[in-house]
Amino acid sequence: MKKTTQFALSGLAAGIAFAAFTTTAQAQEEWTMTSTWPENLDLIKIDQHWAELVNKLAGDELQINFRAGGTLMPGTEVFDATETGSIEASGDWPGYWAGLNPAFSPLATTTSLFNAVDYINWIQRWGGRELYQEIYGQYNMVYLPYAALNNESGFMGRTPIESIADLEGKRLRLSGRDQGRVLEELGGSQVTLAGGEVYQAIERGVIDAGEFATPGVDFNAGFAEVADYWATPGWHQSASVFGVMINKDAWDALSPETQEKLEIAADATMAWSLAWSERESTEATQKFLDAGVTINQFSAEDLAQIQDITNEVIVRGACENPDHAKVYHSMVSYLEDYAKWRDVSAPFNMSRTLENLPSLEEIEACL
Repeated sequence: MKKTTQFALSGLAAGIAFAAFTTTAQAQEEWTMTSTWPENLDLIKIDQHWAELVNKLAGDELQINFRAGGTLMPGTEVFDATETGSIEASGDWPGYWAGLNPAFSPLATTTSLFNAVDYINWIQRWGGRELYQEIYGQYNMVYLPYAALNNESGFMGRTPIESIADLEGKRLRLSGRDQGRVLEELGGSQVTLAGGEVYQAIERGVIDAGEFATPGVDFNAGFAEVADYWATPGWHQSASVFGVMINKDAWDALSPETQEKLEIAADATMAWSLAWSERESTEATQKFLDAGVTINQFSAEDLAQIQDITNEVIVRGACENPDHAKVYHSMVSYLEDYAKWRDVSAPFNMSRTLENLPSLEEIEACL
């Protein structure tokens, strides 16, 4: 009797273990993730870092199969593919979708406003994260911001740009709706090109100068081979955010515990991304100098004029679209609120000290 009971209990335990194993196996999800970035552009490293971290943290529940941009579909199609569920996730830069909703533009970058720390503060503690969910949620997606990079290189080309007066009549590769509007006010013409096309456009004289990303990314894209001059700072994109679009149905199929692991991976990747980019930018700046590229910096007077134009463009855009207004209202409110601590902690503060901001009252009137 004792042996029979032991056998029965052993059999029951084995059955429970098998059932648990089966449930675990059935619960594991496999996702396909791609990116807007091809393998030869360094920005893809951010997407890869997050996917690899998720596989380490949540590998028993979720496995992400990452494919470089362009291997499954053109980068311009990843938004629709993620929205419809053709793929579960895709790394992106929100500004590419500003034609669908102009609010995507400030969710991606700002002209002469936020720096990278501002974006991190705003996303984490001042309501930014919720606005990403609200805007992407209109397209059946959840969004996890997982990178904040500081200002971009600036314009590189074969013609020197030493002041904003030199922008007059120039054809410049530039991303972003608001950025293009500021450039037009300065007398330049915006040319829209994919990142992988900037090198040849400079080389062939299709554009007078162009920008793409941070110095590390730009150097590895070969810009030092075709550009003689570099105009800095990159006021047109004072910081940039990248992240992952996730199909809402795929997200909802995950357990809350797995969802939390994806969010933890995003926060960890954001901290890593800033340090990675700043180190790469430091090393690349020296490489550009060693290659003989001349660096010219815009004057404080030029940057003040750019700020005035930027403020006008932001208010004008806010009054054209309520989502656009809502995002910028949140951003400017953060800058005004954070100033209580930021300005008294100078010069050790972590954000830009700005007295000349877009009018919060005028933006509020557009809500």
